[in-house]
Amino acid sequence: MRASTPVTAATAVPESPAGPEDLGRGSGSRRGRQTGREGPHPLARLLRPLGVIVVVVLVVFFIGPILWVGWGSMQEGGGLSGANYDRLVNYGAGLWTYLANTGLVVLVTVVGSLAVSIFAGYAFARLRFPGKNLLFVGILAILMVPHTSLLIPLYIWLDRMGLGNSLVGVGLVMVMYQMPFSVFMMRNSFEGVPRELEEAALIDGCTPRGALRRVVLPGVLPGLVTVALFAFLASWNEFVTPLILLSDGDLYTLPLALVSLVQGDWGMIDFGALQAGVVVSAAPCVALFFFLQRAFVSGFTQGAVKG
Repeated sequence: MRASTPVTAATAVPESPAGPEDLGRGSGSRRGRQTGREGPHPLARLLRPLGVIVVVVLVVFFIGPILWVGWGSMQEGGGLSGANYDRLVNYGAGLWTYLANTGLVVLVTVVGSLAVSIFAGYAFARLRFPGKNLLFVGILAILMVPHTSLLIPLYIWLDRMGLGNSLVGVGLVMVMYQMPFSVFMMRNSFEGVPRELEEAALIDGCTPRGALRRVVLPGVLPGLVTVALFAFLASWNEFVTPLILLSDGDLYTLPLALVSLVQGDWGMIDFGALQAGVVVSAAPCVALFFFLQRAFVSGFTQGAVKG
């Protein structure tokens, strides 16, 4: 028999030499592996400066009017002056009276909204009772009714209750306006707290009220901040409700006072004092939002996850 010929290096098929294209591809792949990523897409390089321009335009569009109002509030006779703020402070019953009236409405609205949303949200999230879902839908249905259509019946009821032409009555109406959002937000926040934490507190000897106060409420603190912030902003800037429910000028809130800021025999508006009033009205809202923005965003996203 014939012996098989062993395959040696001389008899092996030689490999074809690598061309320039192969060398280029090899070096490119090696560079790609070394860097771990490819360069930015040409479209991304084109859209990046365009996005920066859009952001700058939006910032100027929203911040520009605020800066213009602030600058205009300090202008008097072609120079900087505080005369506009002096006229605002001494207008009508006085700026501090209008701020105190607005503060009372805000206090009633925030405290009432927190109280209603805590107990109602806890009940909808934890308890079982007949008609729970139907009642919850009924509360949310208030959002579908225009608020102005409810003012006349509310005006009659408040007058019969002895709360007509009252700042407390205005605050209670604002609590009703805020109730659907507040209850919805707090129900979702309570549902985000594990039941096991509350059950463990009950086993350790806490009463249901103690478990709610010591265990559950700290877990829904972002939701509480969100409810309080929304109630503050809504009641601080509300105009239509005090306009209908209040007839005494000394009880006017700050938005009503700013609208009635008219001077002169021919009804000419004092735009300088009005701009000063806008600055005074907007400053607490901006400061409070920036101070609580982290808790506000956290609570809003926490309430939006469930539903």
